[in-house]
Amino acid sequence: MSVQQQRHQGILEALQGQGRVSVAALAARAGVSEMTVRRDLELLEGEGLLLRVHGGAVSTISGSYEPPFAVRARLGSEAKTRIGTAAAALIGANETVVIDAGTTALAVARALRGRRQLTVCALSVPALAELGDEPGIRLIAAGGDVRAGEQSFVGPLAERVFDDFRFDTFVLSVGGFDPEHGLTDFNPDDVRLKQAAIRGSRRRIVVAEGAKLGRITFARIGATPLADVLVTDGEAAEDQLSALRAAGVNVVVA
Repeated sequence: MSVQQQRHQGILEALQGQGRVSVAALAARAGVSEMTVRRDLELLEGEGLLLRVHGGAVSTISGSYEPPFAVRARLGSEAKTRIGTAAAALIGANETVVIDAGTTALAVARALRGRRQLTVCALSVPALAELGDEPGIRLIAAGGDVRAGEQSFVGPLAERVFDDFRFDTFVLSVGGFDPEHGLTDFNPDDVRLKQAAIRGSRRRIVVAEGAKLGRITFARIGATPLADVLVTDGEAAEDQLSALRAAGVNVVVA
């Protein structure tokens, strides 16, 4: 990751936590000039990732809606890489695997590169692109409609894959995972495909950054026991991890 990309990630993470940031604070944090920060904000605004205001910027993302893929791809990249590596280590040779849409699941797909004797069904265009040239992986595209922006496959054609095939492992990404309310996500179309993949898999590995634990988003995927394993990062709150363990979920902290 370049120095500029690191600054951009820092800006977006600050906005995610605070909703508003100042040029002066960002410049002090990054050790660069305010002019450099203003150029960064201009570039990020051009991508629709924030809105510049006098003296700083505000987030364009409402807490009630799913942040765009382009924003999520830049947030917590190091944690997602660790989660992806740890989740990939749980997948053995000769397994049949479903890789969900989303940036954390994409990190798992990336970590599977170079593996042999795997069959992978990708539920998104980015995961397909990540594994498309891997000679040791038999790659299946779920197909169906492609949801704009997210680039996830949705709809009856995608769901039909799970009428015909049964998979060993589903790597499941979520918008929130609360011990009491279970697994949730933002988009009902995505949720229907996740539910079909859950029915069509023997084991479910949930991949989620610590900030998602205890969060409840719009559409319910299912109850907590549907998750056999949770792979998360060191930012996860211990009370959330303890509650999930008590519910029978095997927790791996990457």
